[in-house]
Order: sequence, then structure tokens, then C-alpha cells
Amino acid sequence: MSVAFRIPSLSMDDLREAAAAFDVVPYTEALRRHCAALRGPEGDLWLVLTDPRDGPVQDWLEESVRQPFAYRLCGKDDLSAWLALQEAGLRAMDSVALDAGVQADGQASAQELAIETIGLSDSPVVRLVDSTLYDAIKAGASDIHLETGPAGLSVKYRIDGVLGLARSVEGSAFADQAISRVKVMAELDIAERRVPQDGRFRLRRKGAEIDVRVSVMPSVHGEDAVLRILDRRDLAERLKGLALEQLGFEGPMATTLRRLARAPHGMLLVTGPTGSGKTTTLYSLISEANRGQEKFVTIEDPVEYQLAGVLQIPVNEKKGLGFARGLRSILRHDPDRIMVGEIRDPETAEIAVQSALTGHLVYTTVHANNVLDVIGRFQHMGVDPFNLASALNAVMAQRLVRVLCRACTGKGCGECRGTGYRGRKAIAELMVLNDGLKELIAQRAPARTLKEAARAAGTGSLREAARDLVRRGVTTEEEIDRVTFVAA
Repeated sequence: MSVAFRIPSLSMDDLREAAAAFDVVPYTEALRRHCAALRGPEGDLWLVLTDPRDGPVQDWLEESVRQPFAYRLCGKDDLSAWLALQEAGLRAMDSVALDAGVQADGQASAQELAIETIGLSDSPVVRLVDSTLYDAIKAGASDIHLETGPAGLSVKYRIDGVLGLARSVEGSAFADQAISRVKVMAELDIAERRVPQDGRFRLRRKGAEIDVRVSVMPSVHGEDAVLRILDRRDLAERLKGLALEQLGFEGPMATTLRRLARAPHGMLLVTGPTGSGKTTTLYSLISEANRGQEKFVTIEDPVEYQLAGVLQIPVNEKKGLGFARGLRSILRHDPDRIMVGEIRDPETAEIAVQSALTGHLVYTTVHANNVLDVIGRFQHMGVDPFNLASALNAVMAQRLVRVLCRACTGKGCGECRGTGYRGRKAIAELMVLNDGLKELIAQRAPARTLKEAARAAGTGSLREAARDLVRRGVTTEEEIDRVTFVAA
């Protein structure tokens, strides 16, 4: 079409490299009419069309634009993706005056914020923070990073496990005020800038509450903040009727996990880094296994989603309720099945193992890189290897890999914000302990010996599971290289 109409075409990379000219064609008009105005590398004006046969759009452009321009063509999906990338920045920066004299509004509610009221505040700092929260939640971000640098503030979102720049705001004074605004909302000390601080606040969107956990850290240029978003309603929707197959566990893996989740006693342990979906997997297993005939009790930090028919206890370190103390109390509550959100210390590890040995089924997580590293973690925490081997039913290491966007199959579109990926699937390596493996663990066998025995028993690797998704066209080589370790 480009050749037929003698109009040069633009790729997605070309769109990204050019500068938006929303002063010429406003964003709302670009979205409605499927066109855009850009500034090329030399500053010349381009009017971008997706359909050169659309006469009304060209008539409108030629009537509206009163300066020299040249037409360019691009794909409709590419333009939609580019506009989606611009939306967050436009929303946040709309009417924000970046003058050094602006002060953060310290009188705003520290606990609740109605996102729908963005723009009502006179403070540009408040508007920036509020709109950043709105955009991040709308985009499905799990975390917001506010990073203070020598030039000002960088705002980044973690979406589907990947951190990306959302916008930059010039001015170190404005960066300080934005961090102060977040500290006020989380009820932290705005005068203290030398030590880390942690807090939380609650948002309200369309009647639903969203928890935000805040971590503020001093840096050489001021302070940085990370906001962890916990949208309980979104998680509830995703978990409603959620089957293991929807998470990515299929065939024999799903069958084995269901069998392990219904064992009468022992320990089912899931490992992986933060954000790898461990808790979601355990929630799904517990929901399927809970048939109302047994007592399920969990201790978590925090309770991410309320499970029907399950007693869930939130950790409260400030009040002295940690995992170890809570687990001791749970054992006096006549449970059949226990979920320990995370094993962090030797005391919790020892109690969890003893619970599994005394007739309870324990679901739990620990941070480790693979199924064999878990054994070393427990040994370093002083757990008797014979008791550990007797308690463990299985260990599963889990990761989440991004999957190709169904709307564009990796090209980049408005649905996936131009990334080519939308959503994630779990990949896993599962080691079910047989008598041979239990004996090796009890004898403190070397890692190489354990690895060979696990392979012989049918334990695959995370890398193998990831490559299977590539073969099936679900994800890409680049994505699995990002998530799984490539041996030299």
C-alpha cells in the first residue's frame, strides 16, 4: 500500500524514535481518528495515517494543520500500540506545572484515596502521584518504582515481571516532593531521610479496596520508593474457579500436584523468587483440595486473598506475631492442613517440619533457585536431615514466563502496550521424593548425587519446561533466557 500510494511507511521502531506532536493532533483525536502527528529526526512534521483511502481523516487533517507536513503510513496495530505507550505519560503530566516552588500536600488522607478524583487537587505533586497510581493499576502493574536521580524523578512500572520506564520528570525538588507525598499517604516520617522506612496505605477504585505496601530507601540523590500493589479484587477474579491448567500446569504435572495437595500428611514445598507465583499456586491447590471435611489454617504476610472456608492469619511483627509464634498457635487449633506463607528462619523451619511429621499436611514456600537448593537451605537452618527427608513429599521450583499477546502474536499492539507480550504462564520443575531420594537427603549426599537421582526419578528442569513453551509458540527464546539460567 505504501508503494501504491507513494507514501513512506513507518515501523514500530520508527514510531518510538519520533517525537509525539500532540499540540498538532491532540491525543484524543489521534485515538478517535486512527492518525497521529509526529516530529521526525530533523524536526519535520509527519502526519501518520493507517488507511490512505480514508478521505474524511485526510480532509480533517488538512483543515486542522496550518503548517507544512508530509504524510506517512503505518499499521493500525502499530499505531494503537504507540498510542497506548503515550497514554500513561499524558495522563500523569496533564496540567502538571513543574516549578520549584510547589509544595506537596501534607493534608491529604493518609489511608484512603479515591482514584476517580484525580485532577480535583490543586497540587501538581498530588496529581502526579495519584495519576501514576491510576495508570499503574490500569496497566496491571505489580510494583511502582519512584527513583530519584540527579536530573529528577524516574517512574517505572513492573508489568508481567518486567520493569520498564513509564515517564521521567525533571527537577530534583519535584522528586523530593513526590516521595514526600507517598510518605504522607503511608504515614511515614517525612523528616527522616537517612534510614529505610516501610508502610502501607489503601486505595479505593470503583468501590473496591487496593492495598499498597511502601518501601522508602535513602540514596545518593535523595530517596527512592517502591510501591507494591495488591489488588484483592483482581486476584479474586483470577482465582475464581481457577484451575491449575490456567496457571500453566498441564497433563501429568497437574495430576501429580493434585495428588500431592490431597496427601494425608507431609510437606509440599514451592520455591522460587519473589513474584514467581508461589502463593497463587498454593491458593489454587488449597481451593481444589478444600472439600469442607478438614480444617485448613494459613499464616501469611500478608493475606493476599480470602479463601472460602479457610482460617487465614496475617503476620503482625509489630505485635509480636511472626510465622514461628503463629504456627505454634495454629497447632493448638486442631488443624488438618496448614499453609505457612514463607519459611524464613530456623524456628519456623523446625516447627513446619515437625508439623508435617505429626500428621498434618503442610503447604509452604521458601526462597531458593531450584529444587535441590531447598535441601541446602533447610540444612543451613539447622533442620535435622533425617526429619526433613521424612517430612518432605515433594519440592517444586516455579517461575513465570511472559506469553505472546494473542491480539498481535508478538508484534506489539494496544492490548499489550507495544511489548508483544500479555499475561504469564507458570513453568516448573517438580521433584517427588521416593525412598532413594529420602535416603540420600538423610545421608547428606552431595548435590551432584542428588541431582542425578532426581533426574533418574523423572525430575525435569525449568529450562526444559520453558523450551517446551517456545516449541509450542507460546513464548520466545528471549523470554526464557530472561527467566531461566543458561549454563555456560
